[in-house]
Amino acid sequence: MARRAPAPPPANAAGKGADGTGGRGPLAALRRRRARPKFGPDGRPTGRIAQMRQVYDMTRKADPSVTWWMLGVAAAVLVVALVIGFAVGHPIYLTVIGLPLALLGAMVVLARKAEAAAYSQIEGRPGAAGAALRSIRRGWDIGEEPVAIDPRTQDSVFRGVGRAGVVLVGDGAPHRVAKLLEGERRKVARVVPSVPVHVMQAGSGEGQVPLPKLARRVQRLKPVMTKAEMGQVQGRLRAIGGMRMPVPKGVDPMRARPDRKAARGR
Repeated sequence: MARRAPAPPPANAAGKGADGTGGRGPLAALRRRRARPKFGPDGRPTGRIAQMRQVYDMTRKADPSVTWWMLGVAAAVLVVALVIGFAVGHPIYLTVIGLPLALLGAMVVLARKAEAAAYSQIEGRPGAAGAALRSIRRGWDIGEEPVAIDPRTQDSVFRGVGRAGVVLVGDGAPHRVAKLLEGERRKVARVVPSVPVHVMQAGSGEGQVPLPKLARRVQRLKPVMTKAEMGQVQGRLRAIGGMRMPVPKGVDPMRARPDRKAARGR
């Protein structure tokens, strides 16, 4: 009599693996880490060290002094650690502690320089104010698209809603974008009259807020609303819509008449 082949193990309805961990154990985490693609669609590596190297290369192109700043900060931290170590009689122990602190200091310098390099690359381009506002990670709802724009000059206005009220940021020449900001301020004041509206202009001119300081300036605004009130304001502003393209001059859609000859056929 022929023997039957052993039946395969039944699949678990809960989606657990063969080790019964449900994909949450250290072995499952190791498998997920190994399954990650090592190279992105553009052929570049996707690891942490590779990403840091890309950030360093981008920053060094914009600011060649970043290398000396990183080395200087790291050396200063190590010197301080050695001085304290000799003072307390444990120089080796303090040196071991100072090494990760020196690396941390160098990474902080790299992050600051990379942020400054990124702002320098987008400064003066259309939409730079929106990119700076979207760096705010929480507490504010920043729209992806401008709420007002001048098609001819590319001047634009970006809007954000937070517990401090509504913030309008103009991106463009001061004398031109001021009209867009005033029109948008009046529109917001009609919809939510009791909510404070903060008007700013992004740029390096007099009375403007530099791009690197724009997000910090918005975050420092004093909260005056609760989260529930903030949600209500967001709903009202969404109801009025966003950017509307102007109607071409010389065309009045309310007075346009149909072509009767074309309808009957010539």
